[in-house]
Formats: sequence, structure tokens, C-alpha cells
Amino acid sequence: MRIMVQKFGGTSLSTVQAREHVLRHIKRELEAGLSLVVVVSAMGRRGEPYATDTLLDWTAQNGNAISARERDLLLCCGEIISATTLSSLLEHEGISTTVLTGAQAGFVTDDNFGNARILDVRPVRVLEQLEQGRVVIVTGFQGQTENGDFTTLGRGGSDTSATALGAALRAEMVDIYTDVNGILTADPRIVEDARPLTVVSYAEICNMAHHGAKVIHPRAVEIAMQAQIPVRVRSTFADSEGTLVTHPEGFQDVQTGIIDRYVTGIAYVSNVTQIAVEVPGGADRLQLKVFKTMAENSISVDFINVTPSGVVYTVFDSDSEKAIQVLQEIGLKPQSLSGCAKVSVIGGGINGVPGIMARIVESLTLADIQILQSADSNTTIWVLVKKEDMVQALRALHASFELHL
Repeated sequence: MRIMVQKFGGTSLSTVQAREHVLRHIKRELEAGLSLVVVVSAMGRRGEPYATDTLLDWTAQNGNAISARERDLLLCCGEIISATTLSSLLEHEGISTTVLTGAQAGFVTDDNFGNARILDVRPVRVLEQLEQGRVVIVTGFQGQTENGDFTTLGRGGSDTSATALGAALRAEMVDIYTDVNGILTADPRIVEDARPLTVVSYAEICNMAHHGAKVIHPRAVEIAMQAQIPVRVRSTFADSEGTLVTHPEGFQDVQTGIIDRYVTGIAYVSNVTQIAVEVPGGADRLQLKVFKTMAENSISVDFINVTPSGVVYTVFDSDSEKAIQVLQEIGLKPQSLSGCAKVSVIGGGINGVPGIMARIVESLTLADIQILQSADSNTTIWVLVKKEDMVQALRALHASFELHL
């Protein structure tokens, strides 16, 4: 069989008109001779009846004392409603379907309710139904422990379900359908001349997703990268190919010639606080004390710079008060700056190329933007700026690297 996995997000299923587009995409691939597995999210967004956030709000209005295990049981309902609705529509069109929950599709997870990790995917029933010529509709975002408890995979979990199934089934392609036409060089709500990308590498999109781009979840990309399964990010409401995510060798399949680019895109994360802890002359095991304290209080840290005499890092604004308090409780005197934003310059061609940082500094200096902190990796350079400078920084960097061309 030639297997394709299609994933449709909540906005792709929330209205009658949107569902008509979903049916069109499914029919097109069936006519091309592909066997289809369709992964679905819960319909709509907060406020709409079956959305995940609506279900969470429902628990908040009714005591909010539900345990993590029972909350996952509730949250699985949204995807089940989506899957059975789509099944009904396809059957009405004469297309045979089978709906499987994440558990029935073979997703085995740990018992970290609310953010479970996939331990294994055993798609025996999926393959059985595909061999019978049926479209298999799988509820995304969910799995089951070895003991039979329902679990959810955390935010973006349906993307992860789709690529994990694609890997287990050795699918030809995983198509992630959303409400935007592929992956853009920057957030178009901020950078008006952001343009769609035809092809990006796994590493590039993984970094873009980790650092603020919300088109696809980084866990989903990591699974696809490990299995070498190509992924396309496409619009539900258009017929364009969207953006292909693959290994660099696969770029040749999309267009002739080598793509000569240093920077692929610009991403951002706003509402972060910079925390600095320094002890003149250094302090024994200071770094260990700081980061162990953050971990013990479940505070996520990012953008870390370590020196012999201190550390500088960021936390989300929402965690900053707690972070400062617990550091003070262990005898440290942290300095903090709230209302910051992390801006990321991402590209597979950055590594080993002189002048990239110089261009970043030059473009931000000319825009009179102060760099509060910086760091880099093989594919990403990060700068921390004040939140009020974030929009101008994104636009300046996008223009400096000519990403609009």
C-alpha cells in the first residue's frame, strides 16, 4: 500500500464550509490511489462547544478539582466527536471509514497525564482496516497506558500523533493541514512582507517551532526527522502544496539547484523575564543551586548564559515572581527585567559562516534596539530585546537578511 497520513486541526473542522474542504482533500488523495489515515483534532477553539479549551473551562466552572487522570478522560471526548463527525460525512459520500481512538490505533504512552510521552505505536488495527480499503480516522492527541488509562499528549499532540503514525506505517507523506498556507519566513501579522517557504529542513522547522513559530509542534518534527518521513504543512482552504519539511537532500525534489540561503526565518517568544544571579568573586556550586531550585519548583528556564561568577537566563513572565521568591529563599539576590522578548534568527546555513552575528548587531543598532543577551547554536542565533522593541527587531532582521525576496 501507498499510505498517506493527513492531519486536520480544529479550525479545519469547526464549520460546515471548512469540513467541505476537508472532504475535498481526502477525495483527491483517494483518487490518486493512496490509502489514507486521517488524524483529527477537537473542533474549534475556546468558546466553541467541543474545543479542548472549552472542556477545560467546563471543569473550572464545576469545582476544578478533577484529577489529571480524569481530566485526560474528559479531554479525549473532543477528538472523538471530530472523528465520528467526519466519519458520518465520508460515509454519506459513499466512502467507507473506521474510527479508532488513539488507544485502538496502537498508541502506548507513559502515565504522565496531560503531557504523556509515546512509548510505542502498534498500528495493527490501522493496517487491517487499510487493507480492507477503508479510510481510517484516528483521534489525535491521545493514547493509552499499558494499564488501559486514557492519556493526552499535551499541546500540539495531534501533530505528534500524525507523524508518529506516519513513522510506524512508513507512510509516503504526512500532510498537516491548518489555517495558513504553509510555513512563512516570519509571523505575517507582524512582518507584512513575510513570504511562504517552499521547502525547509527538519532542523530548521524544529528550531522555528521551538522558538515561537506555532504552525507545527516540535515533537512532531523530531519524530518525522528520526524516521525520515517527509511532512507538508498545507492550508485546508487551498490546493497549494504548502511547505515541504524534509532532509536537505530532499530539496532537489522540489526545485532545481541548491538553495543558497543562510537564514530561513525569524521567530519570537514574547513575555519573558531575564533573571541574573551573580556573586562577586564566584560562589561554590552557584549554577547548581540556581537551576536545581528552578527544577524543584517546576519553572522552565531558557536562554542560559553561565559564567564562573553567575548565571543569566529567562523564564516566562508568569513564572518570574515565583522564580525570584525561591531564589531569595535560598539566600541569593537575583536581578530581574520583565517584559522581554526572545527573537530567533534561524537557518541551516548559519553554521560556520562569518558575519551573521555582525549583521544582526548592525541591523538592530541602526534601529536603535538594545541587545540584552545573546546566544547561538548550529542553526539559530537568539537575541533578547525589550518587548516594546520586538516588532521593530523582527522587521529589521527580516529586511536585513532579505527574507522578503
